[in-house]
Amino acid sequence: MPLRNLIIIILSSIVSLACYTKAQRNRYASTITEAMHIISSEFVDEVEPRKLFEDAMDGMVESLDQYSTYIHSDDFNQFQATLDQKFGGIGIIVEVNQETKRLTVMSPLVGTPAYKAGMRAGDEILEINGQTTEEISLKEAVNLMRGLPGTPISIKIQHLGEDQPFELTLKRDIIPIESVLGDTRHDDGSWRFVLESHPQIAYVRITTFGEQTVVELKHAFAFDDEEVAALIIDLRSNAGGLLTAAVETCDLFLDSGDIVSTRGRNGVERQSYPAAAGPTIVDPHIPTVILTNKYSASASEIVAACLQDHQRAVIVGQRSWGKGTVQNIIPLENGKSALKLTTATYWRPSGQNIHRKETATEDDAWGVRPNDGFEVILSKEDFDRVIRERRQRDVVRSNEPPPAGGGEKAKPPFDPQLDRAIEHLLEQLKAAPAPRAKA
Repeated sequence: MPLRNLIIIILSSIVSLACYTKAQRNRYASTITEAMHIISSEFVDEVEPRKLFEDAMDGMVESLDQYSTYIHSDDFNQFQATLDQKFGGIGIIVEVNQETKRLTVMSPLVGTPAYKAGMRAGDEILEINGQTTEEISLKEAVNLMRGLPGTPISIKIQHLGEDQPFELTLKRDIIPIESVLGDTRHDDGSWRFVLESHPQIAYVRITTFGEQTVVELKHAFAFDDEEVAALIIDLRSNAGGLLTAAVETCDLFLDSGDIVSTRGRNGVERQSYPAAAGPTIVDPHIPTVILTNKYSASASEIVAACLQDHQRAVIVGQRSWGKGTVQNIIPLENGKSALKLTTATYWRPSGQNIHRKETATEDDAWGVRPNDGFEVILSKEDFDRVIRERRQRDVVRSNEPPPAGGGEKAKPPFDPQLDRAIEHLLEQLKAAPAPRAKA
């Protein structure tokens, strides 16, 4: 037999064996194809093959966990826009509350239609354009709320702890996500990143972790012309974002050690993210506090856990949400659609799991707890007051010049968690004054 024919036979055998092995691993694929064919030809109403495919993908993925989803081709561009910190919608970050099973606002985005209308972290969304959110998936809810700028949307919400829901009518807008905010604004609307009541203490709020967050943080940490001796990072109601942004944020504080690691199936470590060697952006001698609450999740938990474990920051406030899962975006159909698939869990430098499983109790290790003596629980009334007074300080001030002699300072906001952070930092500065940093 000619050598050429022999090589062809051998290669054909290898390919056939590979195909057979693959078929064995996917023995249900033919059944799914058969079912789709039967539905297409026999169902009483005509069904588009594309719809059958997408419904099958939805059912297959959404049964895995609350964070995995199939991203339809119509939604993929919008999803990418979210990571780019710009999209069309009303401006809220939502999750399905595991206790109430209700669609819950994790955080409204400052300056957006939802924020201006008075939506708050913790609000339950009961209806979207008249459609109930009971039993609705996260993906379906997001699809209902996003749309073309200028188009109207009706949202029925219920504030946390209140009995009577009410309806808001909003207009969608392009949502540029400004992810790093300060305490008050300058006359031109830009942020002042020091506390008005204690200008020696820097105050930086991170509302989400997106593509531009680290760039914004570097600008914020320049502190303009202010000298600072201590730092507060407010991660309350921060629902998370990009892993890379969280890692790079930690890198601004650390010059060595692990930041976070991920573990896949059976607890096998998949990847570790160490801090980069070299000088840090933030002076390592500046005492730092991180504020968290029960709506701090995902990337914000990575930052809080990392800096707490490295004793680089003290955590003040309430225990975080407990979302410590890694979602990989896996393109399908040559990039027209994608799988958002949970592939691993986040683990702290200390070796503890961040993720809260459905069966977890309060005594289990998950999320990020405040340091001993720094837990500050807010009542529903106090939570609402903190949000309300913070909103008043977030308003862009007039561009007109201040009156002669200077204007009066705004009254410090009611915020027991922030007050506890300030109290701790002032004690630290009194005991051992930190070097003042200046841009």
